[in-house]
Amino acid sequence: MRLFAAALVIAFAAPAHAETLPEAQRPKVEAQFQSWLASTVRPAALKAGVGAKTFDAAFSGVALDWSLPDLAPPGAPPPRVQRQPEFSDPARYVAEPNFSGLIPEGRKRLSENARVLAEVERRYGVPAEIVVAIWARESRYGGAPVRNDALRALATLSFMGARRQQFLPELIAALKILDGDHLTREEMRSSWAGAMGQPQFLPSKFLENAVDMDGDGKRDIWRSTPDVLGSIGRYLQLHGWIAGRPWGVEIDLPAGVSCAFEGPDQGKTVAEWVTLGVKPKPGGALPKDPGRRVFLLMPAGRAGPAFLVSENFYVIKKYNESDLYALFVGHLADRYGAGRPIAGRWTAPKGFDREDVAAMQRRLEALGHNVGSADGLVGFRTRVAIGRWQQSKGLPPTCFPDATLVKTAGR
Repeated sequence: MRLFAAALVIAFAAPAHAETLPEAQRPKVEAQFQSWLASTVRPAALKAGVGAKTFDAAFSGVALDWSLPDLAPPGAPPPRVQRQPEFSDPARYVAEPNFSGLIPEGRKRLSENARVLAEVERRYGVPAEIVVAIWARESRYGGAPVRNDALRALATLSFMGARRQQFLPELIAALKILDGDHLTREEMRSSWAGAMGQPQFLPSKFLENAVDMDGDGKRDIWRSTPDVLGSIGRYLQLHGWIAGRPWGVEIDLPAGVSCAFEGPDQGKTVAEWVTLGVKPKPGGALPKDPGRRVFLLMPAGRAGPAFLVSENFYVIKKYNESDLYALFVGHLADRYGAGRPIAGRWTAPKGFDREDVAAMQRRLEALGHNVGSADGLVGFRTRVAIGRWQQSKGLPPTCFPDATLVKTAGR
């Protein structure tokens, strides 16, 4: 699970490295780090129930990891703000080539792990295909390298990361894992931001959701495939997964139906959507219960495909707070079976950047529109706000910015 996923961007690579102190000045910071471990982290860990022996062994010989991005060491200038110069086209995230390599391998993993996946579904109600699709998206079925020492990374980011206050609780949680889960520090590998193992759980999420599916006494999300799959299933169950309910279906949305109906707070019954002329794309089907509420999803507004999604789509979003992430997972799960490629065309405009979007969001906020956050990312609340502003001006709603709209919306 990605750290602080509300700030998710479409780019896959880690941010560029921040400016740090010259080598000659680092020993002083290392000494400050050791003092901070003793004066701040050790008391907090002991108060949280971590044993003194565990703490002392964990930090024996630990130094700062100066290779991490987003560092703000004492005495150094703040790290450069990482910005995408161009807004990322949503189509890039769910382009068909992104699925081509994952589908055959996923079918193989479904077959190889059929027994444990059946048990995961029995316990947690989550279909095997959804569990395996998250596994694919997070670590390519465990094949992606997880290189960092989780404790060292979290300690570094807690001490001198640009968002240090958000990392300290995760550092304490990592120490609790060491103290109670029969794992060694060497086994606890993570991303640069502390997301651990094949499911990419932050330490706090590990404590809440990881399970010992293979019964060996460890919750090993690094090497045990049963533990990985069971932990993903439990996470989704604990966050509200409804057994037997598909995530969603691609639809044809008539031109007369506003894209500003999008979002989890504007659901309509299946019967109401049908009355509006909504139909599934070939190969898909709407839920059979006409009274069930489902929700419109349009990740690129009128510049991309439309979907009707269930509550389970929003459960997937709790794993990673991104419409595109949840769409990727749901669609990949379908493709393991007889699901077809996304049929709708993506024509999202270009020619603007995130600063343009953020300025537009601030103008819309000033008019009373809820954009979610003026962060330069076009989430569903921003899309709805754009559509409602367009309707207020007598314009056909597109619910997605273009090079002109980012300059005029909200004025």
